[in-house]
Amino acid sequence: MPEIILKNVTKTFDHINAVDHLNLTIRDRDFITLLGPSGCGKTTTLRMIAGLETPTEGEILIDGKTVFSAEKGIDVPPQKRNVGFLFQNYALWPHMTVLQNITFGLENLKWDKDKIRQRTEKLMKMLKIEEYGNRYPAELSGGQQQRVAIARTLATGPRILLMDEPLSNLDAKLRMEMRSELKRLHLDTDSTFVYVTHDQLEAMTLATKISLMKKGKLQQFAPPLTVYNEPANAFTADFIGNPSINLIPVKVEEKRENTLVLDMGSHKIRFTSKGNADTRQGDILTLGIRPENIEITDEGGMEAKVYSTLPSGMETVVKLETASLILTAVVFGDSDFRINDTVKIRFRSNRNHLFRKEGDQERIASGSLQSL
Repeated sequence: MPEIILKNVTKTFDHINAVDHLNLTIRDRDFITLLGPSGCGKTTTLRMIAGLETPTEGEILIDGKTVFSAEKGIDVPPQKRNVGFLFQNYALWPHMTVLQNITFGLENLKWDKDKIRQRTEKLMKMLKIEEYGNRYPAELSGGQQQRVAIARTLATGPRILLMDEPLSNLDAKLRMEMRSELKRLHLDTDSTFVYVTHDQLEAMTLATKISLMKKGKLQQFAPPLTVYNEPANAFTADFIGNPSINLIPVKVEEKRENTLVLDMGSHKIRFTSKGNADTRQGDILTLGIRPENIEITDEGGMEAKVYSTLPSGMETVVKLETASLILTAVVFGDSDFRINDTVKIRFRSNRNHLFRKEGDQERIASGSLQSL
């Protein structure tokens, strides 16, 4: 199985870098999600791996073989890269049956009829579409069409499957089901998956590693829980997680070894970092607190007023007003609160973060919080 390596890959459109000196190593059998807001370069990256887009600079290697090099003038065509590409709109032939759609590529490759039949039966059974062989795409639901598109893409045995937001046309319930199927499929096929999405929940639940991009630049490349618990910068912390992380401007009022006293305006809190925070007295920073790390309890040391509540049964999202701040908290279970009630809060976990206020806003420390 192949490894995909991107070295300083850049793609420029009209003097703007859609992808900016991207360095990425996708290991054999990884399930990688390319994640980020619209226009960040994730689909362009996928298309460059596939050979559907030509990089302006850089080098791409698949399974140790250079498939693109600007310096050496190498550009291997898509059909010779041994990758399968699954499009957002499925791109099934409307005049062909399910069976004909799946076997089309194998027949073009002049496979033996018995081999085609065996391969097709195996894929249709794996994807649970055996009973739809004689139907046309228009007679199938969105989820069924998606399975046919996957079967057709896998038929020729590509070692790499590239997917561009393949679930975006499905409703929420079907998307959840298909996520489970894709994760199982990744295990069964023993292939390398590269998957484009703007949905952070999809990225978190599917991937072995997330490649988070912003304006063509890689922000962080790590396993999902690492990205969530150890964000590289404020953008990463804000993009990953629902509800979003609370980002609060603070001033360092006092520093003693690994302990900082932070001024939040009308409140002061003690931040105890896991290591020595690279900051000094007077610095303006951004404090990041995940909503689940704000606990509403009578034992809390800070008062807040309930601004709004959004109960959903499994959890309740509570907006809390304290001085000039609006904080988001998550209370697990079927609890609810009355708007304008005064409650007490405290901070839990040692996974609260401090970020630089300027530049790339990188994370400089993680630690625990205590109201003063």
